[in-house]
Amino acid sequence: MNKQQTVWILVLGTLLMLSWQGMAQNTLGTSQKPVQQTGTVSKQPRRIWLDTDIMVGMPDKRGAREVDDAITLIMALRYADKVQLVGISTVTYAEYGYNVTRKLLGWYNRTGRKIPVYRGSDTLRDIGLETDASLAMAAALRRERLPILAIGPLTNVATVLKNHPELAKQIEEVVVCAGRTPSLPFRPGLELVTVGDYNFEMDPEAFRVLFNSGVKVVLSGYECSVYTFLGRTDLDFLAGGSEGDKWLSKTLGPWQMLNKNVFGVDGFVPWDTTPLGYLTHPNYFKYYEAIPVRINTRADDTGGSGQKPFLEVSYDYKDTPWRATYAYKTLPGFEEIVIGSLKK
Repeated sequence: MNKQQTVWILVLGTLLMLSWQGMAQNTLGTSQKPVQQTGTVSKQPRRIWLDTDIMVGMPDKRGAREVDDAITLIMALRYADKVQLVGISTVTYAEYGYNVTRKLLGWYNRTGRKIPVYRGSDTLRDIGLETDASLAMAAALRRERLPILAIGPLTNVATVLKNHPELAKQIEEVVVCAGRTPSLPFRPGLELVTVGDYNFEMDPEAFRVLFNSGVKVVLSGYECSVYTFLGRTDLDFLAGGSEGDKWLSKTLGPWQMLNKNVFGVDGFVPWDTTPLGYLTHPNYFKYYEAIPVRINTRADDTGGSGQKPFLEVSYDYKDTPWRATYAYKTLPGFEEIVIGSLKK
């Protein structure tokens, strides 16, 4: 290769890089650049509170309920060297969630530690109404400063912040499975249908309470999670495993079939594992730091005739005080970590 060819290759590479940066900035603005967290290795597991809308195994007219909360719980238990569950609260079908969580703990909690479970809000429209979950979460925060991993609607968390605003300083951060960049449609699989930002849309007011509290927020939703996909053959090993594995395997079959019928793919995205991954394996994600957050009202993109709120992030939003860390991409290897946690 002669000198002139080398120069042209360098020029071309520079132009391609500038072009990519320009496309990214068109969506998110120009104030910041993406970052990848380096993470630090802690000798002690990070103590966390888990708030979940776990529904695995619950009867449903469609044939199945989502299984990702259960996989996230098992993953958290298997990585007890990285996170230690101080307590678990349930939201949405709180009684069923309470019972199935205790069942899963009986099968997969090998730490020897008792992990208490508390029932929270059923309605998702009762912020401020105290429940066993909100009272227990508040009591835990009075004892120590904790991060909250919230993988369902935020009603329980918002109740604590509304009734006990002095405890906001006791929350290290709230890691949530929600949010999007502007105009990003949620179309899993073969993009046959558009789905909503469930955790946010079920209780938007709870997110207002959270952001107005000033607590640090981490958003890890569809855009980040969609890179992780568990196919049918990835989890076949569960059928020959323990009692818990066999039960989980039976619940996965209908869920995988539902995903194939609706989204055209024989498998599913374990959405809630990426917010947990922020706490256990932060190096496997890319983030936008201190990105402005706004709730915008737009036409419903899921087939409805009216309008609905959208939780969106962009560096172009100059009129909002809300900020978040936004995980927008999962790097190769995290999928194997999720599968490996079920094999431990």
